[in-house]
Formats: sequence, structure tokens, C-alpha cells
Amino acid sequence: MMGNVTHATIYFSGRVQGVGFRYATLQLAKEFEVTGFVQNLTDGRVLLDVEGPGEEITALVEAIEERMHGYIRKVERTQETRLASYSGFTIR
Repeated sequence: MMGNVTHATIYFSGRVQGVGFRYATLQLAKEFEVTGFVQNLTDGRVLLDVEGPGEEITALVEAIEERMHGYIRKVERTQETRLASYSGFTIR
């Protein structure tokens, strides 16, 4: 991807570590036109740092919420437009 893209930083809270959350996110991300990473944080949350078309990011987050429904208690999201800086999608 070149040029400006939507970049979103999303924090998932709840029982989101040790339940396959990052792997599920990685698998789902392959179905959308997004790049970035998913990472466990020391405070127990999971960080999804993702960029691509805004509607693709929204669809990915909805898919994650659907797949991991019983585990997510809270979702915090911020977004901006910036130059694309990722290639591929990884677990960190």
C-alpha cells in the first residue's frame, strides 16, 4: 500500500490473553485489506495496531468482536490518517 491510509490503534480489554485472541486476529486479518500487528500488553489488554481502508479496519474489528464475543469486555479505538508504514500482518 502506498500513500495515506487510515491507521487505527485498538485496545481490547477483558479475558483476551491466553484464549487464542492474537492467533484468531491474525487469521481474520488475512481476510481483509489491512496491515499491522496484534500484541499482548503487560496490563492484560491486547493491542491491535492496524492500517488500511477505514471500512476494512471496521469490518476486521467487527469480525474480531464476533469471533471473540465472550472474552471482550471493552474496546477502545483511536484513528488517524497517515502514510502507510506496515507491510503484512504479524503477531508481536
